[in-house]
Amino acid sequence: MASIEVSSGARTLRIVASRVFRRSLDAALPVAVEGFGSTIRDATGREYLDAAGGAIVVNVGHGRASVARVLGEQAERLSYAHGSAFTTEPLEAYAAEIGPRLPVDDPAIYPVSGGSEAIETALKLARAYHLARGESERWVVYARWGSYHGNTLGALDLSGRRPLRRPYEGWLGRFRHVSAAYPYRANDPDSQALATGDELAAELDRAFSAAEPGTIAAFVAEPIVGATLAAAVPPDDYWPKIADVCRRHGVLLIADEVMTGFGRTGRWFGLDHWGVQADLVVAAKGATSGYWPFGFVAASGAIHEVVTGHGGFVHGFTFSHAPAGAAVAREVLRILDEEDLVEASRVKGDRLRALLSDRLGAHEHVGEIRGRGLMVGLELVEDRETRRPFPRATRLTEAVVRGARDAGVLVYSGTGNANGVDGDTILLGPPFVITDAELERIVATVGSAVEDATTAATTTAAG
Repeated sequence: MASIEVSSGARTLRIVASRVFRRSLDAALPVAVEGFGSTIRDATGREYLDAAGGAIVVNVGHGRASVARVLGEQAERLSYAHGSAFTTEPLEAYAAEIGPRLPVDDPAIYPVSGGSEAIETALKLARAYHLARGESERWVVYARWGSYHGNTLGALDLSGRRPLRRPYEGWLGRFRHVSAAYPYRANDPDSQALATGDELAAELDRAFSAAEPGTIAAFVAEPIVGATLAAAVPPDDYWPKIADVCRRHGVLLIADEVMTGFGRTGRWFGLDHWGVQADLVVAAKGATSGYWPFGFVAASGAIHEVVTGHGGFVHGFTFSHAPAGAAVAREVLRILDEEDLVEASRVKGDRLRALLSDRLGAHEHVGEIRGRGLMVGLELVEDRETRRPFPRATRLTEAVVRGARDAGVLVYSGTGNANGVDGDTILLGPPFVITDAELERIVATVGSAVEDATTAATTTAAG
């Protein structure tokens, strides 16, 4: 294992053999020591422009002193109180303040530690609701191919991201899937995607109708698909039609807003683009901008009333209902609101897509530039006319990520979008405090990385 030396002020830490089980096989990962605005600095003093907000997490920017102060004050006053014995002031205040922003009627929130936990909670809450109403046969849950909902076994089973499912298929299979809302690859059998809202809603309606009566519990989907399909926006009529299908069949609509929430798409939540309300909304990531592991499920008032009126919710985690997490989330909410950062995401997202279109819109290997707000995706293809992807063995996405990183810009990547194996995407999601000069740098760097990586890939293929 590699030796690492980290200096921070007067303190130097030498790691002779790292005992961290890392998420990357890169033996020479830099050591991050400081962040400010849209920048992360490593132990050598090198700076990186965080064009991905980590994993599309950081929205109010790195190094916010007020968030650190609020966290420290809350931890000093009360860091932990079990949710079964106490409620706390920051949690009650946050629930009241976030409620009017949510695309849910009269919401009540169940706080947890992150997106995967929130998805698991939403699934159990949907089941608890149907049981409380005497509909014990409602257990079947549908999601979509091309989706991502988390990495715990339940959340992974719900997800339609096949490269992540593949190693664990023997443990999966309880949930069902319909086609992706992925216009760019619509009607491509390998991509399992359809073109229009009518087609997608009709398919979901058929799936519900074909099931045993009264057995479908919920339908789960991302308003705009994030990690798997790189900001794939559904047809404009999709969400109203899907919501109508769910209502007609008595099926709960669960919106996974883990990535799209808290201004990422230029509205407070992704569903706001279509004026649709869900029965349950799942949120995390931008809720605390990465300053604390925190997420929640927001249930409609009707669901909350039914479940709490019939024995309560048999569920919980050690770190759910955390007062420190709620305090951080409340401060991030204040910053988003007072600095008008949701509108900033919309305006800067438009600017980012325009810059990308100018630089890469006509590039022969850029199939599509898409997204809303500061959630912007590029799909890279070997043949633009047929949309044929590069073979996975080319490792094109990895080359783009490496090229951008070598130039000091961090981006978020995806693979397997075309057919579960092949397909290359780049997702951009910088903090909402990104400057115009930094947007220009992102586009210049990503443009060069795409050009260099695709030239190398096609040259190798030709040789």
